[in-house]
Amino acid sequence: MSETVKAAVAALNNKLDGKGFAGIAKFVIEGKGSLIVDENGARVGDDEAEVTLTADTETFRAIIDGEKNPTTAFMTGKLKVDGDMGAAMRLASTLA
Repeated sequence: MSETVKAAVAALNNKLDGKGFAGIAKFVIEGKGSLIVDENGARVGDDEAEVTLTADTETFRAIIDGEKNPTTAFMTGKLKVDGDMGAAMRLASTLA
């Protein structure tokens, strides 16, 4: 587990503000590792998920910081989505 993933978990939990996500989503940070977001918040993990979102560190950080819209990142090829697109959209609205 990388420091990048640990920092991402902390940032996501801060952004979720004690709320979870109605589903199971996996973020894969290229070359760093993965994390899971579910009803309990964010944690380091590589579990099965409804949707997997893959991005580089810079794109992931920009999405979490609110500097990049997840939909824009997807449309420009910076964010890859595999699985349930509805879950991806719910997650995007949860993180907005």
